[in-house]
Amino acid sequence: MEEQWLTIPPREKLLQKGARVLTDEELLAIFLRTGAKGVHVMTLAAQLIEQFGSLYQLMTAGETAFKPIKGMGVAKYAQLNAIAELGRRFFTCNEVLEHQCVESVADMLSFLRSTLAHREREIFMVVFLDNQHQMLHHCEMFAGTINSVEVHPREIVREALKHNAAALILAHNHPSGLSRPSKADKEITRQIIAACQLMKIRVLDHLVIGHGEYVSFAERGWL
Repeated sequence: MEEQWLTIPPREKLLQKGARVLTDEELLAIFLRTGAKGVHVMTLAAQLIEQFGSLYQLMTAGETAFKPIKGMGVAKYAQLNAIAELGRRFFTCNEVLEHQCVESVADMLSFLRSTLAHREREIFMVVFLDNQHQMLHHCEMFAGTINSVEVHPREIVREALKHNAAALILAHNHPSGLSRPSKADKEITRQIIAACQLMKIRVLDHLVIGHGEYVSFAERGWL
């Protein structure tokens, strides 16, 4: 019997029901467009996700990782690479972020993941908000090595005052892929909160971004 996903092609399903109902495999198949000789595009999409382990690993893999895979030539690699970059640019463009009201971790997570998760070095970012929690500005304030970054609380406070911010969200990535905060992460968060309190600026959260996972200090009750 023919599989259900072969009965309703992903593109038609998207047009009928919207993109949100599509599986990862169906969305990937739309971008791949074609499979390989003797391999349906949906089968190829499912095999790729299974082989790489996750969409993140698939979309950030280098060209050499695709060479042994039947049906994945230079053209398809270029398509995937362009899609990943387009997604990152979409989530970081000013039209998406300007005056965005931040009420929860979910409001910021897509933006922060698209900005930080793929980076090969630790980047410490700060999002500055007004007293209604609307975004005023975001800035990659400090860049470090593969496993550490030096952060200066005074510089964060100075930038917050420059933008007349009433609150802020801290975020940094762990290139290792594991989002568990270190003792140093917790200590610098404490120092930043103390520095901000002197100027009556609230620290709403500190998000540590890994590969497909994150830790929120606010959700853990650490603030």
